[in-house]
Amino acid sequence: MARKLRIEFEGAIYHVLNRGNYRRDLFTSAGEAQAFVGALQEAVKIHGWRLHAYAVMRNHYHLALQTPQPNLKDGMHWLQSTFATRFNRLRGERGHLFQGRYQALLVENDVSLGRLVNYIHLNPVRAGIVPPEQVASFRWSSLRAFVGGERFAGLEAVDWLRAAGLADDAEGWAAYVQRLRELASSPEEQERLGFGAMSRGWAIGTEGWRRAVAKDHAALAFTPGLAANEARALREARWQTTLADALSEAMLTLEDLRVSNRSAPWKLELALKVRETCGASLAWLGANMNLGSADATRSLLSRQRARSKI
Repeated sequence: MARKLRIEFEGAIYHVLNRGNYRRDLFTSAGEAQAFVGALQEAVKIHGWRLHAYAVMRNHYHLALQTPQPNLKDGMHWLQSTFATRFNRLRGERGHLFQGRYQALLVENDVSLGRLVNYIHLNPVRAGIVPPEQVASFRWSSLRAFVGGERFAGLEAVDWLRAAGLADDAEGWAAYVQRLRELASSPEEQERLGFGAMSRGWAIGTEGWRRAVAKDHAALAFTPGLAANEARALREARWQTTLADALSEAMLTLEDLRVSNRSAPWKLELALKVRETCGASLAWLGANMNLGSADATRSLLSRQRARSKI
């Protein structure tokens, strides 16, 4: 399958995330989570990254990182392959750990970075793992490392704290944690800050900046000069390829999609994987995977996500 080229340049900031293959749990014990954080710490040192935040959840991770040198691809390959080797050795397993290529959303500036860091630090609260008042106690989060004085070389907060009007000291951290607690209790404010789009698309920032980046990197990753129908055809061709690869990996066929029940769990998990891998629209998934209308598909996938978290 053709792969979307990464946009890399000196000083680029990214929101990087990935999930376990077929949404499997990867970090179910302290040993597994520590293995990932240890590999992350090494990756930061080896590749000279500036890590602004991280959170290691049960079946996925979030990173807010900056690359002083344009080496995201090389560093992420090292991180994920090194962790996979250690994970498989720990569990005595073999095979792919992650659902596919990691996502890497570009981040505009320190203000956008600050919103992203808030989103990452609130992930354990939003997932119901810890209550808002204990947001700083989640073990596998940079927030606990920052507040507890356990940060490692390359784990930095000064830029986004400064953008928030706070200092990197005890008083600043106390004020930051209190802000997070208040934000955790306000879904409206989370929506205003764009939490719903932090893990979707290709960039986090203002529309003008997004257009400028798209123009600058058009030859590598975008098609701004195409007519709307041509651009749509390219997107749908990519979605079709992603679906075909997912079916092949699962040893299934398009005929299996056609004759199976709309609510079959395997079909819904496959649809979720395709959507999260390439961003296929609900309408397209409904038509090509025999799931019904866009609204029906949205409802089916929402229920499947809820079941997967149980």
